[in-house]
Amino acid sequence: MKSTPVYRLLKSIQNLIGGRARRISDYTIARYSIAVKDNASRWFKELIFLSLGILSAGFGLHGFLLPNDFIDGGVTGISLLTRVLTDYPLPILIVVINIPFIVLGYFQIGKSFVIKSIIAILGLALALNYIHYPIITSDKLLVSVFGGFFLGAGIGLSVRGGGVLDGTEVLAIYLGRKTGLTIGDLILVFNIIIFSSAAYLLSMEIALYSILTYLSASKTVDFVIEGVEEYIGVIIISKRSEPLRLMITEKMGRGVTIYQGKSGFGKREDLAETEILYSVITRLEIGRMQNEVKSIDPQAFIVMNSVKDLKGGMIKKRQFKEH
Repeated sequence: MKSTPVYRLLKSIQNLIGGRARRISDYTIARYSIAVKDNASRWFKELIFLSLGILSAGFGLHGFLLPNDFIDGGVTGISLLTRVLTDYPLPILIVVINIPFIVLGYFQIGKSFVIKSIIAILGLALALNYIHYPIITSDKLLVSVFGGFFLGAGIGLSVRGGGVLDGTEVLAIYLGRKTGLTIGDLILVFNIIIFSSAAYLLSMEIALYSILTYLSASKTVDFVIEGVEEYIGVIIISKRSEPLRLMITEKMGRGVTIYQGKSGFGKREDLAETEILYSVITRLEIGRMQNEVKSIDPQAFIVMNSVKDLKGGMIKKRQFKEH
């Protein structure tokens, strides 16, 4: 640790200052050097994600959507629709329309999020203005699918970098806390309004193709953020709970939590004590889990549901979600 550049820099500053600074222990200096190194590494990775997101979103817009006057959902869709109707430059529209959402994000999420989002949005505006992307195709179906794909990949990569290219979700989070509605429901309402406006102001055909663009983008965002390693929570109720526990921990290498419960089948006075096993696996392990449980207890009751996020335990999350 004493050989790291950050440690040597802090030690040199300590020697130059002298006096009270000399009483700072080597342990404290080493701890701060680790923190500085970790933060620098995290910011570097996030900037890489943001840069890739900017380039991908710019390619989706310039290479597919803009030449064909297609739109998407969210703030990007509002910007594209406004551009078609007014001929204002898209880079300016993206920045201006996102401003209120970024201000809201400062109060709802935090300063770090706002800084990264500003970098992402300004970067996208500069990319659209200065990078000359080739126009790939004018086929409407290909434009919808692949324009949405590259735009969604850009949005997803920016989220992995800790920011956003589209501020709609910030407003959805705010309204969700105020109204109790889910974020997904609110985003759906926003996009229904946008696509209905597109159908009225442009044409029904463009609106329908734009819905296809939105679906392609949203699925790509989910894939980029979650990948194939979607996490599944598994609840198992069985009379053979101990063999199942050993199977999960030893064969599958997963952690398991045991709840004490009572069987709800039959008369109340006959309720039997039972153990409830809970574990988290990836989507790719669902088949193996079902086969293993079936081989131990074919009558076991299994409930599976998607887990949006988790931290700690025996499943290693990707680095971008560790902070």
